[in-house]
Amino acid sequence: MPAGNFNGLCVLALESRRAREIATLIANLGGVPIVAPSVREVPLDSNSAALEFARRLAAHQVDMVIFTTGVGVRVLASAVEKICSREELSRRLNETAIIARGPKPTAALRELGIRVSVTVPEPNTWREVLTLLDQNRNSLPIAGRRVAIQEYGVRNSELVAGLEERGAMVTSVDVYQWALPEDLRPLQNAIHSIIRGDAHVLLVASSVQIRHLFQVAETAGQTRTLEEALSRVVVASIGPLTSEELRSRALNVDMECTHPKMGFLVQEAAEKAPELLLHKRGQHSSTGGLIRQETRTQS
Repeated sequence: MPAGNFNGLCVLALESRRAREIATLIANLGGVPIVAPSVREVPLDSNSAALEFARRLAAHQVDMVIFTTGVGVRVLASAVEKICSREELSRRLNETAIIARGPKPTAALRELGIRVSVTVPEPNTWREVLTLLDQNRNSLPIAGRRVAIQEYGVRNSELVAGLEERGAMVTSVDVYQWALPEDLRPLQNAIHSIIRGDAHVLLVASSVQIRHLFQVAETAGQTRTLEEALSRVVVASIGPLTSEELRSRALNVDMECTHPKMGFLVQEAAEKAPELLLHKRGQHSSTGGLIRQETRTQS
Protein backbone atom coordinates (compact mmCIF):
# COMPACT_ATOMS: atom_id res chain seq x y z
CA MET A 1 0.00 0.00 0.00
CA PRO A 2 1.38 3.48 -0.85
CA ALA A 3 2.33 5.21 2.38
CA GLY A 4 0.83 8.61 1.61
CA ASN A 5 1.65 11.71 3.61
CA PHE A 6 -0.42 13.99 5.81
CA ASN A 7 1.83 16.90 4.82
CA GLY A 8 1.87 18.40 8.31
CA LEU A 9 -1.87 18.20 8.97
CA CYS A 10 -2.98 17.78 12.58
CA VAL A 11 -4.64 14.39 12.89
CA LEU A 12 -6.96 13.61 15.80
CA ALA A 13 -7.43 9.96 16.80
CA LEU A 14 -9.79 8.84 19.57
CA GLU A 15 -7.93 5.59 20.14
CA SER A 16 -7.42 4.25 23.66
CA ARG A 17 -5.81 0.79 23.73
CA ARG A 18 -3.32 1.53 20.93
CA ALA A 19 -2.89 5.25 21.50
CA ARG A 20 0.91 5.34 21.44
CA GLU A 21 1.14 3.09 18.39
CA ILE A 22 -1.36 5.22 16.44
CA ALA A 23 0.42 8.46 17.39
CA THR A 24 3.69 7.01 16.08
CA LEU A 25 2.07 5.87 12.82
CA ILE A 26 0.51 9.30 12.24
CA ALA A 27 3.84 11.01 12.86
CA ASN A 28 5.67 8.58 10.56
CA LEU A 29 3.18 9.49 7.82
CA GLY A 30 3.87 13.20 8.13
CA GLY A 31 1.04 14.16 10.46
CA VAL A 32 0.95 15.96 13.78
CA PRO A 33 -0.83 13.51 16.11
CA ILE A 34 -3.45 14.50 18.66
CA VAL A 35 -4.53 11.33 20.45
CA ALA A 36 -7.42 11.57 22.90
CA PRO A 37 -8.40 8.24 24.49
CA SER A 38 -12.20 8.05 24.40
CA VAL A 39 -13.10 4.57 25.67
CA ARG A 40 -12.41 2.56 28.80
CA GLU A 41 -13.23 -1.15 28.76
CA VAL A 42 -14.68 -2.10 32.14
CA PRO A 43 -15.31 -5.74 33.08
CA LEU A 44 -18.76 -6.07 34.58
CA ASP A 45 -18.75 -6.05 38.39
CA SER A 46 -21.16 -8.96 38.33
CA ASN A 47 -20.21 -11.73 35.93
CA SER A 48 -23.62 -13.33 36.30
CA ALA A 49 -24.21 -13.43 32.53
CA ALA A 50 -20.85 -15.12 31.89
CA LEU A 51 -21.34 -17.61 34.74
CA GLU A 52 -24.85 -18.46 33.57
CA PHE A 53 -23.46 -18.99 30.06
CA ALA A 54 -20.86 -21.44 31.46
CA ARG A 55 -23.57 -23.34 33.34
CA ARG A 56 -25.79 -23.56 30.26
CA LEU A 57 -22.81 -24.65 28.16
CA ALA A 58 -22.04 -27.43 30.66
CA ALA A 59 -25.70 -28.55 30.53
CA HIS A 60 -25.55 -28.77 26.70
CA GLN A 61 -28.06 -25.91 26.42
CA VAL A 62 -26.02 -23.89 23.90
CA ASP A 63 -25.89 -24.94 20.23
CA MET A 64 -23.92 -22.04 18.76
CA VAL A 65 -21.78 -19.19 20.09
CA ILE A 66 -21.00 -16.01 18.17
CA PHE A 67 -17.81 -14.37 19.46
CA THR A 68 -17.55 -10.72 18.47
CA THR A 69 -14.23 -9.49 19.91
CA GLY A 70 -10.86 -10.88 20.92
CA VAL A 71 -10.98 -8.97 24.20
CA GLY A 72 -14.40 -10.48 24.90
CA VAL A 73 -13.09 -14.02 24.40
CA ARG A 74 -10.33 -13.46 26.94
CA VAL A 75 -12.55 -11.67 29.46
CA LEU A 76 -15.14 -14.43 29.24
CA ALA A 77 -12.52 -17.14 29.82
CA SER A 78 -11.26 -15.30 32.91
CA ALA A 79 -14.76 -14.57 34.22
CA VAL A 80 -15.85 -18.21 34.33
CA GLU A 81 -12.61 -19.73 35.64
CA LYS A 82 -13.92 -20.21 39.18
CA ILE A 83 -16.56 -22.64 37.92
CA CYS A 84 -15.02 -23.74 34.60
CA SER A 85 -11.30 -24.06 33.88
CA ARG A 86 -9.96 -22.86 30.57
CA GLU A 87 -9.33 -26.44 29.52
CA GLU A 88 -12.90 -27.39 30.36
CA LEU A 89 -14.27 -24.28 28.62
CA SER A 90 -12.29 -25.16 25.49
CA ARG A 91 -13.53 -28.75 25.55
CA ARG A 92 -17.15 -27.68 25.87
CA LEU A 93 -16.89 -25.00 23.20
CA ASN A 94 -15.31 -27.50 20.83
CA GLU A 95 -18.57 -29.43 21.04
CA THR A 96 -20.44 -26.31 19.89
CA ALA A 97 -20.67 -24.42 16.59
CA ILE A 98 -18.39 -21.37 16.89
CA ILE A 99 -18.73 -18.21 14.78
CA ALA A 100 -15.93 -15.63 14.99
CA ARG A 101 -16.62 -12.07 13.87
CA GLY A 102 -13.30 -11.50 12.16
CA PRO A 103 -9.62 -12.26 12.81
CA LYS A 104 -9.28 -10.93 16.39
CA PRO A 105 -11.78 -13.28 18.06
CA THR A 106 -10.48 -16.06 15.79
CA ALA A 107 -6.95 -15.56 17.12
CA ALA A 108 -8.13 -15.38 20.74
CA LEU A 109 -10.15 -18.58 20.35
CA ARG A 110 -7.22 -20.42 18.81
CA GLU A 111 -5.05 -19.35 21.75
CA LEU A 112 -7.48 -21.33 23.90
CA GLY A 113 -7.42 -24.31 21.56
CA ILE A 114 -10.98 -23.70 20.34
CA ARG A 115 -11.90 -24.64 16.77
CA VAL A 116 -13.70 -21.93 14.81
CA SER A 117 -16.48 -23.22 12.56
CA VAL A 118 -16.52 -20.12 10.34
CA THR A 119 -14.97 -16.67 10.42
CA VAL A 120 -17.09 -13.69 9.37
CA PRO A 121 -15.55 -11.79 6.43
CA GLU A 122 -14.90 -8.06 6.25
CA PRO A 123 -16.23 -5.62 7.16
CA ASN A 124 -17.29 -7.96 10.02
CA THR A 125 -20.62 -6.27 10.80
CA TRP A 126 -23.86 -7.94 11.91
CA ARG A 127 -24.91 -7.98 8.26
CA GLU A 128 -21.97 -10.21 7.32
CA VAL A 129 -22.76 -12.49 10.28
CA LEU A 130 -26.31 -13.03 9.05
CA THR A 131 -25.23 -13.40 5.42
CA LEU A 132 -22.64 -16.01 6.40
CA LEU A 133 -25.23 -17.99 8.36
CA ASP A 134 -27.67 -17.80 5.47
CA GLN A 135 -24.98 -19.13 3.12
CA ASN A 136 -24.20 -21.99 5.52
CA ARG A 137 -27.75 -22.80 6.60
CA ASN A 138 -27.29 -26.50 5.82
CA SER A 139 -24.09 -27.02 7.80
CA LEU A 140 -24.87 -24.38 10.46
CA PRO A 141 -28.67 -24.30 10.85
CA ILE A 142 -30.01 -21.74 13.33
CA ALA A 143 -33.79 -22.30 13.23
CA GLY A 144 -34.75 -23.72 16.61
CA ARG A 145 -31.14 -23.51 17.84
CA ARG A 146 -29.97 -21.89 21.07
CA VAL A 147 -27.50 -19.17 20.08
CA ALA A 148 -25.34 -17.18 22.50
CA ILE A 149 -23.74 -13.88 21.46
CA GLN A 150 -20.69 -12.52 23.27
CA GLU A 151 -21.55 -8.83 23.27
CA TYR A 152 -18.97 -6.07 23.10
CA GLY A 153 -20.01 -3.21 25.33
CA VAL A 154 -23.38 -2.53 23.71
CA ARG A 155 -26.30 -4.77 22.78
CA ASN A 156 -26.24 -5.67 19.08
CA SER A 157 -29.98 -5.39 18.60
CA GLU A 158 -29.83 -5.78 14.80
CA LEU A 159 -27.97 -9.09 15.07
CA VAL A 160 -30.31 -10.37 17.79
CA ALA A 161 -33.36 -9.41 15.72
CA GLY A 162 -31.94 -11.03 12.59
CA LEU A 163 -31.22 -14.29 14.40
CA GLU A 164 -34.65 -14.37 16.00
CA GLU A 165 -36.30 -13.74 12.62
CA ARG A 166 -34.49 -16.87 11.41
CA GLY A 167 -35.90 -18.91 14.29
CA ALA A 168 -33.00 -18.85 16.74
CA MET A 169 -33.40 -18.59 20.52
CA VAL A 170 -30.86 -15.91 21.39
CA THR A 171 -29.03 -15.16 24.63
CA SER A 172 -26.72 -12.16 24.94
CA VAL A 173 -23.65 -12.61 27.13
CA ASP A 174 -22.31 -9.25 28.32
CA VAL A 175 -18.75 -9.55 29.61
CA TYR A 176 -17.64 -5.91 29.68
CA GLN A 177 -19.00 -2.46 29.09
CA TRP A 178 -17.66 0.74 27.61
CA ALA A 179 -17.22 3.75 29.84
CA LEU A 180 -15.72 7.17 29.43
CA PRO A 181 -12.05 7.50 30.42
CA GLU A 182 -11.46 8.46 34.03
CA ASP A 183 -9.48 11.49 32.81
CA LEU A 184 -11.67 13.49 30.43
CA ARG A 185 -9.16 16.27 29.80
CA PRO A 186 -7.72 14.77 26.57
CA LEU A 187 -11.24 14.48 25.13
CA GLN A 188 -12.13 17.99 26.28
CA ASN A 189 -8.92 19.32 24.71
CA ALA A 190 -9.71 17.41 21.51
CA ILE A 191 -13.10 19.10 21.28
CA HIS A 192 -11.45 22.50 21.74
CA SER A 193 -8.91 21.62 19.02
CA ILE A 194 -11.71 20.79 16.59
CA ILE A 195 -13.66 23.94 17.41
CA ARG A 196 -10.57 26.17 17.11
CA GLY A 197 -9.74 24.59 13.76
CA ASP A 198 -6.47 23.11 14.97
CA ALA A 199 -7.49 19.56 14.03
CA HIS A 200 -7.66 18.92 10.29
CA VAL A 201 -8.41 15.19 10.21
CA LEU A 202 -10.53 13.07 12.57
CA LEU A 203 -9.99 9.30 12.60
CA VAL A 204 -12.99 7.37 13.99
CA ALA A 205 -12.39 3.68 14.67
CA SER A 206 -15.68 2.75 16.38
CA SER A 207 -19.19 4.05 16.97
CA VAL A 208 -18.60 4.39 20.70
CA GLN A 209 -15.70 6.78 20.09
CA ILE A 210 -17.92 9.35 18.41
CA ARG A 211 -20.71 8.80 20.95
CA HIS A 212 -18.31 9.55 23.79
CA LEU A 213 -16.89 12.59 21.99
CA PHE A 214 -20.37 14.06 21.72
CA GLN A 215 -21.28 13.01 25.26
CA VAL A 216 -18.43 15.14 26.59
CA ALA A 217 -19.35 17.98 24.22
CA GLU A 218 -22.98 17.86 25.38
CA THR A 219 -21.93 18.14 29.02
CA ALA A 220 -20.04 21.31 28.11
CA GLY A 221 -22.91 22.69 26.01
CA GLN A 222 -20.79 22.48 22.85
CA THR A 223 -22.72 19.95 20.74
CA ARG A 224 -23.85 22.36 18.03
CA THR A 225 -20.50 24.11 17.90
CA LEU A 226 -18.73 20.78 17.55
CA GLU A 227 -21.07 19.68 14.74
CA GLU A 228 -20.39 22.89 12.83
CA ALA A 229 -16.64 22.64 13.35
CA LEU A 230 -16.56 19.03 12.13
CA SER A 231 -17.97 20.18 8.80
CA ARG A 232 -14.53 21.73 8.24
CA VAL A 233 -12.60 18.60 9.24
CA VAL A 234 -11.85 15.53 7.12
CA VAL A 235 -13.76 12.72 8.85
CA ALA A 236 -12.33 9.25 8.18
CA SER A 237 -14.31 6.18 9.26
CA ILE A 238 -13.07 2.63 9.80
CA GLY A 239 -16.17 0.92 8.42
CA PRO A 240 -19.92 0.79 7.71
CA LEU A 241 -21.26 0.72 11.29
CA THR A 242 -19.04 3.62 12.34
CA SER A 243 -20.11 5.52 9.22
CA GLU A 244 -23.77 4.91 10.10
CA GLU A 245 -23.19 6.40 13.56
CA LEU A 246 -21.52 9.46 12.05
CA ARG A 247 -24.30 10.01 9.51
CA SER A 248 -26.95 9.58 12.20
CA ARG A 249 -25.46 12.74 13.70
CA ALA A 250 -25.71 14.53 10.35
CA LEU A 251 -21.93 14.36 9.92
CA ASN A 252 -20.41 13.77 6.51
CA VAL A 253 -18.11 10.77 6.13
CA ASP A 254 -15.36 11.96 3.82
CA MET A 255 -13.69 8.58 3.50
CA GLU A 256 -14.13 4.99 4.69
CA CYS A 257 -11.08 2.74 4.64
CA THR A 258 -10.99 -0.34 2.44
CA HIS A 259 -10.35 -2.77 5.32
CA PRO A 260 -11.72 -2.29 8.86
CA LYS A 261 -8.32 -2.07 10.52
CA MET A 262 -6.72 0.91 12.23
CA GLY A 263 -3.52 0.69 10.20
CA PHE A 264 -5.47 0.90 6.94
CA LEU A 265 -7.49 3.81 8.32
CA VAL A 266 -4.37 5.86 9.13
CA GLN A 267 -2.51 5.01 5.92
CA GLU A 268 -5.45 5.65 3.61
CA ALA A 269 -6.25 8.89 5.42
CA ALA A 270 -2.66 9.98 4.82
CA GLU A 271 -3.14 9.34 1.11
CA LYS A 272 -6.46 11.15 0.77
CA ALA A 273 -6.82 13.72 3.55
CA PRO A 274 -4.75 16.59 2.08
CA GLU A 275 -6.82 16.66 -1.12
CA LEU A 276 -10.09 16.12 0.75
CA LEU A 277 -9.27 19.02 3.07
CA LEU A 278 -8.59 21.33 0.16
CA HIS A 279 -11.97 20.36 -1.29
CA LYS A 280 -13.74 21.05 1.99
CA ARG A 281 -11.96 24.38 2.36
CA GLY A 282 -13.10 25.28 -1.12
CA GLN A 283 -16.69 24.42 -0.26
CA HIS A 284 -16.64 26.54 2.87
CA SER A 285 -14.86 29.39 1.12
CA SER A 286 -17.61 29.54 -1.51
CA THR A 287 -20.32 29.59 1.17
CA GLY A 288 -18.63 32.05 3.48
CA GLY A 289 -17.57 29.41 5.99
CA LEU A 290 -14.62 29.81 8.30
CA ILE A 291 -11.39 28.60 6.72
CA ARG A 292 -8.05 28.43 8.45
CA GLN A 293 -5.36 29.26 5.91
CA GLU A 294 -2.43 28.05 7.97
CA THR A 295 -1.50 24.62 9.22
CA ARG A 296 -0.81 24.78 12.92
CA THR A 297 1.55 22.30 14.50
CA GLN A 298 1.35 21.08 18.05
CA SER A 299 3.86 19.27 20.16
